[in-house]
Amino acid sequence: MKIHATAIVDPHARIAPDAEIGPFAVIGADVEIGPGCWVGPHAVITGHTRLGANNRVYQFASLGEAPQDKKYGGEPTRLEIGNNNTIREFCTFNCGTVQDAGVTRIGSDNWIMAYVHLAHDCQIGDHTIFANNAQLAGHVHVGDYAILGGFTAVHQFCHIGAHSISGISSVVLQDVPPYVTISGNPAKPYGINAEGLKRRGFDPATIIGLKRAYKTLYRSGLTLDQAKSELARQASQCPEAQALVDFLAGSVRGIVR
Repeated sequence: MKIHATAIVDPHARIAPDAEIGPFAVIGADVEIGPGCWVGPHAVITGHTRLGANNRVYQFASLGEAPQDKKYGGEPTRLEIGNNNTIREFCTFNCGTVQDAGVTRIGSDNWIMAYVHLAHDCQIGDHTIFANNAQLAGHVHVGDYAILGGFTAVHQFCHIGAHSISGISSVVLQDVPPYVTISGNPAKPYGINAEGLKRRGFDPATIIGLKRAYKTLYRSGLTLDQAKSELARQASQCPEAQALVDFLAGSVRGIVR
């Protein structure tokens, strides 16, 4: 392994033989760093934190620090990070709390830009993009392929659906259904993320079906319960709409309107 002479690495940390630790980085005793990882200068990785393979952690990031939660009493909660993630400068990811699952979890293949904050107990899927200064409060869930624009702020316990996208400086106070584009303070819906779906290989018929589903949810004048029933019917013709049906069934905070 390549550990710079100025790095401070606890002898109990588990570091893969081919991992690289940069100058003045600090690695705690309960940290596990997988194969192919690169940790840049001055990064701090502490707590019960595990990084999978081929992650790149840039300078001054802080991973695995104690939650910013007054109820936290030093319990051995965790931060788990998957594979192939890019974590840019000054990101801060906190461990979980015992009031939730006890783990903050980031999946794989995520692109997380500078100054992003992921608070305790957040659950992040795969292939997401977090632009600079996106900020998540505690217990937020983010689905696969979601994109958060710069300075997006998400209230605690909100769920962000797969393939959704937020505009710059969006303030998210309620759940964001899959495929939906949002913007504003407070955030409001502005159609589906059609361009993102095209880039990911969704065929034209599916995109038309999801546009129809969006209109059913937001433009039809139906009550939410009525819209749920109609969306369930539409899912028989457009299977991708089932993700909307399932998301709405599990929503607790209500959805952006």
